[in-house]
Amino acid sequence: IIWADKQPLLSGFATTSRKTLGSVDWLPRAAIRRLLSLSALAAPARSLAAMPATKRTLALFDVDGTLTPARLKITPEMKAFLQELRKTISIGVVGGSDFVKQQEQIGSDSLSNFDYSFAENGLVAYKNDELIAKASFAQKIGEEELQKLINWVLAYLSKITLPIKRGTFIEFRTGMLNISPIGRNCARDERNAFEEYDLKNNIRKDMVAAMQKEFAHLNLTFSIGGQISFDVFPAGWDKTYCLQFVDRSLFDEVHFFGDKTFEGGNDYEIFTHPDVKGHSVTSPDDTKAQCTELFLS
Repeated sequence: IIWADKQPLLSGFATTSRKTLGSVDWLPRAAIRRLLSLSALAAPARSLAAMPATKRTLALFDVDGTLTPARLKITPEMKAFLQELRKTISIGVVGGSDFVKQQEQIGSDSLSNFDYSFAENGLVAYKNDELIAKASFAQKIGEEELQKLINWVLAYLSKITLPIKRGTFIEFRTGMLNISPIGRNCARDERNAFEEYDLKNNIRKDMVAAMQKEFAHLNLTFSIGGQISFDVFPAGWDKTYCLQFVDRSLFDEVHFFGDKTFEGGNDYEIFTHPDVKGHSVTSPDDTKAQCTELFLS
């Protein structure tokens, strides 16, 4: 309690007696107000020095269709653009693929090029080059339910006929299953052809609807992404999962850029999250254009 001119400085202490406080040195009220004013000014100054305002914006990017064409490698031009952007704001990447595939697309040096790197929607999470979290789909639902899920998928796919089928229909990842009706081993032209066929015939949408009914008791999320597959993971393990690892005290704004921002797309949940400013893009070039306008103009 601070006393000034033999009166409590704050009216809330009006009933506090001089005797209760014991020995107190009296200061003029004006002097104390001057001290409080200087103290209030000093604290914000230290805070601003610790975190430059330009880095208090975080932009998170999807991979396929946002930083790279689907399943292709990042171009040198996009890589250079991101490094230039990182001089102004903080950047991170959040993709559905596992960490190995993510690095195949955006570079083996990705950890040194992003402030945050989230694979499998953040189930494998890095801050700079430090692994900060890892979660397991198998542990979450248990081996018995996992095998039921896998067996059902294989049975379902055996009953549908597509223009072509290849191999690797189920890819087991740390935090999810990735299911591809055509098979992930398809060639580039086959991938493109399936995407067009799927848009007309709803192969993935129909399969997702059937799985939602069959496995309602597991409380799973089904997210269509990329050209040929969809992800299956526990509810809440969509791309918003990564946000828990972002230290919000460091950022005033969090932006997200993605191409599958429609309902049912694997960018939808984070795109519509109340704490995130979502931006829908159509290509890597569109990503660059929007970022330039927002952050570099």
